Amino acid sequence: MSLQSALTFLGGIGLFLLGMRLMTEGLTTAAGNTLRAILSIATHSRARAIVSGIAITALVQSSSAVIFTTVGFVNASLLTLGQAVGVIYGSNLGTTFTSWIVALLGFNLDLQALALPAIGVGMAVSVVSGSRRYGAIGRALAGFGLFFLGIDVLRGSFEGLGDVIALEAWAGQGILSLLLFLGIGIVLTVLMQSSSAALAVTLTATAGGLIPLSAAAAMVIGANVGTTTTGLFAVIGATAPAKRAASAHVIFNLVTGSVSFLLLPVLLNAVECIARFMGSEDNLATTLALFHTLVNLLGLFIMWPLTDWMVGQLERRFHSLEEDSSRPQFLDRNVQATPSLAVDALAQELHRMNAFAGQLALQAISEESRHDDHLEKGHRALETLSYAISEFASGIPRLQLVNEQLNALPDAQRVAQYLVNVAEHAREIVPDTPVVDLFDEQIRQARASLRVAAVALIEQTKVDRPDWDVHALNELRASFESQYQGLKASYLRAGTTGALEPRAMASALERLSALHRVIDQAVKAAVYIDRFIVQTRVRLGPSAEAPNLPTEMEMPQTNPTGESNETT
Repeated sequence: MSLQSALTFLGGIGLFLLGMRLMTEGLTTAAGNTLRAILSIATHSRARAIVSGIAITALVQSSSAVIFTTVGFVNASLLTLGQAVGVIYGSNLGTTFTSWIVALLGFNLDLQALALPAIGVGMAVSVVSGSRRYGAIGRALAGFGLFFLGIDVLRGSFEGLGDVIALEAWAGQGILSLLLFLGIGIVLTVLMQSSSAALAVTLTATAGGLIPLSAAAAMVIGANVGTTTTGLFAVIGATAPAKRAASAHVIFNLVTGSVSFLLLPVLLNAVECIARFMGSEDNLATTLALFHTLVNLLGLFIMWPLTDWMVGQLERRFHSLEEDSSRPQFLDRNVQATPSLAVDALAQELHRMNAFAGQLALQAISEESRHDDHLEKGHRALETLSYAISEFASGIPRLQLVNEQLNALPDAQRVAQYLVNVAEHAREIVPDTPVVDLFDEQIRQARASLRVAAVALIEQTKVDRPDWDVHALNELRASFESQYQGLKASYLRAGTTGALEPRAMASALERLSALHRVIDQAVKAAVYIDRFIVQTRVRLGPSAEAPNLPTEMEMPQTNPTGESNETT
């Protein structure tokens, strides 16, 4: 191969990869929240999840993009692992669509006549469009043109090379030669980070007479196995749910590749029979596309009855990391670059923090006479999570955010700080020294009643409650405020009349003030979580309903510093 031929080959791969990227990014951006809605609705059964995976992968022309999106949905609790596995199976089938495009169109059309107008029209739409969505569609169209232009360059670079590079001689050495071509398929996919690109190279090389069918089939299997590196890269530093979903992708491809390689002669005979029936036995590219489809169908048939067992095994794996309360469970760096997934992850992590802070508050209220180190540890864990929230939110690409998402990000960091404050003030409720028992029965009853009201308020701050309502929360908050002011007045009267010694009165007021601040910060956190969820259209789970956006009249009254206007 001459230097010019080598450079032409590299240029063809570059055009193909650039076209794939523009198509994927353009169509994904144009879809916006539609992709999320489709996946969340069309995955209620495993069969529907498979169909969704096939359709979306065929649309965006990137199984890696669909799998990363699916991993992000699992990470954000929008899909269960069982639903995600169906999408992953379908995505592997959907990626065969690229093989069929190359086989049926890449060798039967004047690709430059198709590609160049698509590039010109697409970039014109992208440049002149004032709409973010139409601009994305224009870039997708230009990517479509580059995709075919890359295929045309690859096809031209392989023509006549069969006489120069005798790869066919390497294909007659039995199992060793098949392993060699299997390895070539894996290496090509790893280097290009695209199984579609590796398949395009394999198809064009086979059609150009450079590689015999058996060797090309081994390369196709290698491309399938090589795409697992995407999943392996995704689990590095990822959260436990993301690791489970990515592992399911790796398991499917490894099992499919291993069985297909062992049954390679049988599969090739079956494909040749199907090709003869279709009248395309002389079209090696079509035969290879058939083989690629058959391999992935075989993998589906093998894994379908094993799916429940695999999901159960994966659910029991990667569990220890979740037991560390200070480690984020949803803030996965793999989804940070996709705004819709990133805000989902933020909402889920804030929801988890809210539940954790509520538990600490309830523990402090119920055990106010006994010091507990758990409250100190919980406060430190929430501080760590707050830092993680800030770092994650600041790393989301701002250019890809819509206005609602952009406006909601400050609320995420505000909520995190409120929840840290809840834990901090919860520590202050529980003194290091025993609480002085009050002899006044009326004060004791008022204090017990206030604690009951505080517990009810903390329970009401759980925004995933079926009866969650911001009006009900504010009504409880007003009732608590009235009781708080009454008990505070009772303490002050007892101190001034001598019924309670000054030091005991000061200690009681400090704990009362701490309880007041806990409630104040917990209510603010719940209201702003509610607002964040509504602004970003996030759902806390597959069946969760988004609450109504509170108006300014419903927001808790705060001064510009964010502290409560009422102090002890």
